[in-house]
Amino acid sequence: MATRKKSRPVIGWREFVDLIDLIDRPIKAKIDTGARTSALHAFGLHISENDGVTTATFEIHPEQRSGLHARSVTCDVAGFRKVRSSNGKSELRPVIETTARIGKVKWPIEITLTSRDDMGFRMLLGRSAIRKQFLVHPSRSYVLSSKPEKEQPQ
Repeated sequence: MATRKKSRPVIGWREFVDLIDLIDRPIKAKIDTGARTSALHAFGLHISENDGVTTATFEIHPEQRSGLHARSVTCDVAGFRKVRSSNGKSELRPVIETTARIGKVKWPIEITLTSRDDMGFRMLLGRSAIRKQFLVHPSRSYVLSSKPEKEQPQ
């Protein structure tokens, strides 16, 4: 008797991702099945240790080329991972654990913190993060998510 696998939702090559434990605004992310790890652009990253607990303090700027809606975050570092970036250089990055959401799908995720100043997206979702969660449609965008509404100035 054949068992049927649970169908997975389809996402596009870019989606808005909610990091619900860290910030209340979605972040535009590139879905990159060629990258193993996920990465988040961390402004002013500072690593400290107190009583054996390593923490990362940084700012998240959810909108590209803007400091609007920036938020300062402090969270525990789950470890450090050596990552080879797209330019071929290796870097030891702190790893944090949080909860991500795209559309109605919510799951635990590990994210490395780094500078993505020269990149087109504040966040990159690697294949480890999306494995067994989604199927990726490479020619579609924002399948499960939509751009957040602009807040009106008061």
